[in-house]
Amino acid sequence: MPGFVGRGITCAYGHRRPATLIFREIAKAGSISGAARALGWTQPAVSQHLARLEREAGGPLLLRGPGGVTLTEAGTVLLRRAHVVAAELHAAAEELAALAQLEAGRVRLVSFPTAAATLVPEALGALADEHPEIEVELHEAEPPEALAAVAAGDADLALVFGYDGPPADLGPLVWRRLLDEPVHLVLPPGSRAPDRRGLAAFEDADWIAGCIRCRTHLIDICTQAGFTPAIRHTTDDYVVVQNLVARGLGVTVLPDSALSPYRHPAVRVIPMRSLGRRHVGVAHRPGGETVPATAALLQQIARAALSAAPSR
Repeated sequence: MPGFVGRGITCAYGHRRPATLIFREIAKAGSISGAARALGWTQPAVSQHLARLEREAGGPLLLRGPGGVTLTEAGTVLLRRAHVVAAELHAAAEELAALAQLEAGRVRLVSFPTAAATLVPEALGALADEHPEIEVELHEAEPPEALAAVAAGDADLALVFGYDGPPADLGPLVWRRLLDEPVHLVLPPGSRAPDRRGLAAFEDADWIAGCIRCRTHLIDICTQAGFTPAIRHTTDDYVVVQNLVARGLGVTVLPDSALSPYRHPAVRVIPMRSLGRRHVGVAHRPGGETVPATAALLQQIARAALSAAPSR
């Protein structure tokens, strides 16, 4: 009987029922007419579907009589299966309802380190308060790896950034801008401020660079200023960067959010428009925003970004 246990039938209202459940209604009602009333169908329609089931079963499933119907041996076997199907469909409906009402769900989030230290804790805390049954799995990764994880289906959301616009390697992913922030020049204590030459005043300095994307941006803005920076140290950790600068081991540029969770008291921070702005956003697969648990986390991330957005 596996050939017809799960076959669906469309009723007059457009709903689709497995054929076994129609047979189950006949058995419950004890008659074809009773099943028709329960289903809201006509008696000929129910009879037609029963006849199709019996053809596929290779024999009669019930015997008709003046007092109603009696199940054959094959009908008894099918009814037992029909009860299992009904129970599973009910369980599935309950699980889907729980997801829709945000009583369950799991979201896989990948974030670059700065956002993981600033936006993510606030967003996850608020989500836990409103929807404690939603599980969030957090991993840290730089934007290229985070975007690749979402594109491959290994993550649902990627918190990423680009300089002076969204990341160039989004591909088919959907980009939702959260905020953009200024980038600052960070100098050792006692350093002179930039003169009229701007960034070019530091062409002889040792530079400290971050991740590949940040390093590329640093090289670009220095090139625009007329020199190639001498990068002596490379680290993705903004605490390490500031400590190196504080000891006079180099100069660097850092976005606003890298200075908000931790700011070394000895460094000197100089705003400069020529350093551009960093755009922070979240990427997901098309349609991902319609998944209730994912949509709930997106909303909380957006709220956290709104409160963290620096003034222009």
